[in-house]
Amino acid sequence: MPYEQAEYRRIADEIANKIRSGELKPHDKLPSTAELAEQHHVSLATVNRAFGLLHDRGLVYGKQGKGVFVAEI
Repeated sequence: MPYEQAEYRRIADEIANKIRSGELKPHDKLPSTAELAEQHHVSLATVNRAFGLLHDRGLVYGKQGKGVFVAEI
């Protein structure tokens, strides 16, 4: 598995675990793509892919120009 592919899954799993544990609550705003990319030392595309995976799982939603937020699950 290429490094970047493994990273987007790791980032998505980390955020998903925070959502499931209650550390992140419904409608909480997630850090920006740029913040997460810097924090995890990955590209913006990798973070976007992690957000896409979380969206596909129904865990987050995006608001154009506002950011990505925790969905009600």
